[in-house]
Amino acid sequence: MYINPYGADPVTLAADLACRRPRTTRELVDRCRESGVTIDRGASDADLEEVLTFLDAWLVVVDTTDPRERADALNALLAEHSEPPRLTDHDGHWHVHYRADDVSFARLLTAMFSVGTALHLTSRGIDRLARCAADDCRDVFADTTRNGRKRYCSTRCTNRSAVRRHRARHWA
Repeated sequence: MYINPYGADPVTLAADLACRRPRTTRELVDRCRESGVTIDRGASDADLEEVLTFLDAWLVVVDTTDPRERADALNALLAEHSEPPRLTDHDGHWHVHYRADDVSFARLLTAMFSVGTALHLTSRGIDRLARCAADDCRDVFADTTRNGRKRYCSTRCTNRSAVRRHRARHWA
């Protein structure tokens, strides 16, 4: 599987990593690989720490619901973690990078996550990144639905919440 490095795929991966933090560098690399990220460089414990620190800052974007404040928080991440776009054919086909070719594994991910989030929010809607609406869940999700009305991170949370609402009406 090929991950679109600057679309919904990196936002979904960032959300997954933010919700279930990798505990080791190996776990981070494996989960990135499973999500379709091409791993063409080594990763260290320092990379893991940098990604975890980035995810803390990224969650500020998630938890900020005011559009202007959300944009400001994301602009700060973009300024710190990405570079101006440029064309490259390092792997045999032309595409855009928002980072230098020789960056660390962590910097590759943080550029991908910050630019991917910006493109997701500008193409789908500034409100298309949220926490689950279930009372007992704080997971993050990127809303990629057609209508943009997703409120829950998973079918499981959707169903549990529906059952709770039904039971509350029944016992009222």
